[in-house]
Amino acid sequence: MNKLKHLVIILFVIVQGFILKAQENTNTRIPNYEIPYEFPEVENIKEVLNRIRIYYEASSPQSIVDSKTGNKITNFKTFNTNAEPSKGFSSEYSYTHGVVLSAFDYIENVTGDKAFFANNIKFFDYIVKNLPYFQKNSDKIKKEKIGSWGRILKFHALDDCGSMGASLIKTYLKTKNEEYLQLINQTADFISNEQFRLPNGTLARNRPQYESIWADDLYMSVPFLANMGKLTGDTKYYDDAVKQILQIADRLYIPEKELFDHGWNVTSGDYDPRFYWGRANGWTLMTMAETLSILPEHYKGRDKILHLYRAMVRSLANLQDGTGFWHNLLDKNDTYTETSCTAMFTFAIAKGINEGWISHVYGPVALTGWNATKSRVLENGAVDGTCEGTTFAHDNTYYYNRGKSIYATHGYGPVLYAGAEMIKLLQNDRFEILKAKDNAVNSTYHFLLKSEWPIKK
Repeated sequence: MNKLKHLVIILFVIVQGFILKAQENTNTRIPNYEIPYEFPEVENIKEVLNRIRIYYEASSPQSIVDSKTGNKITNFKTFNTNAEPSKGFSSEYSYTHGVVLSAFDYIENVTGDKAFFANNIKFFDYIVKNLPYFQKNSDKIKKEKIGSWGRILKFHALDDCGSMGASLIKTYLKTKNEEYLQLINQTADFISNEQFRLPNGTLARNRPQYESIWADDLYMSVPFLANMGKLTGDTKYYDDAVKQILQIADRLYIPEKELFDHGWNVTSGDYDPRFYWGRANGWTLMTMAETLSILPEHYKGRDKILHLYRAMVRSLANLQDGTGFWHNLLDKNDTYTETSCTAMFTFAIAKGINEGWISHVYGPVALTGWNATKSRVLENGAVDGTCEGTTFAHDNTYYYNRGKSIYATHGYGPVLYAGAEMIKLLQNDRFEILKAKDNAVNSTYHFLLKSEWPIKK
């Protein structure tokens, strides 16, 4: 009896061992995704976008204050030399804020939710109401910048006006508020006639090196030029937009990488060192996406822009990290994964699929890019993990060690844009999306173009 009992125990242990081994083998075969490999839901995306909007709206009272006391100014009959706009993101006349306002305009177009675009009207009305107070008293202002409005009285660089000017045109096209035209025309005059250019007309800077071209400047100029062409019907703006993309690409686009170098300067010439910074490439791809959507289909040079766009997307799909993010230096996987460029690429790739510029097979790249992006949106709506503002540098150590935080506002607009475009992609009835199965050993997402398949009976 004891022998039988002992045998039963041994058999039980052996069987349990096989069961545990089988479970272990099954569990190790199922992928363990760092970022959930899940299918986004439209309502969830809208919730993320609204969280960001609420965070943005709470960032500033949009008032004029005394910089010494912090008190709100209510008497505008005499000029207060300490007067400046209130601090906070939603008060800034800045290129990062311009991206947010353009995204708000786009979200209303996609979803019909007027709560987003209401911020455009509120902000630009705040500007045109209070700007004359500073303009009339400009001789009394000793500073180059007026608080969070920067160099609004006299633009010095594309950063001062281009992105914000593009969002102002989009707002004007909906509101037809003629008080906006003065700033629109001021921006057009600066970019077309005052901003420093190389002899061939390429927009450039004399910083940090003599006669430098920055990839960032594509977004700081071209969307405004394209939208100015749309507003006025004057094709000189389209021509300049196309010229800037193609001539900057001549210097910065590296065909063997299918990426843009962050910058170039005349002193280094053909042997300028190359750094493939994520956000700089994000600016270029977003610029091309917006330009392609505005230019007439057969406009001269559009086909070359489309080729650059497609080639970049191909390269970026290969460089995407296994988490769905892209790295701060795109070709260096030991740099951190960065939010703003991930959102920019997600938007531009999703838009390309929606517009038919690239194949639908890139759908999972956009989908996993969005899953990564939304993981950086905190509960209070702040966007984390965005690289701080970055100069055109010449050493890896600098790019590797850039800070990142919720206060780097470069990420907010791109995340809003990415969410809006993902909503369009998920609602695009040209595609059937085969979803990945939960806890499956081998399952992924497939975007199928319905028109390619026989009609199901």
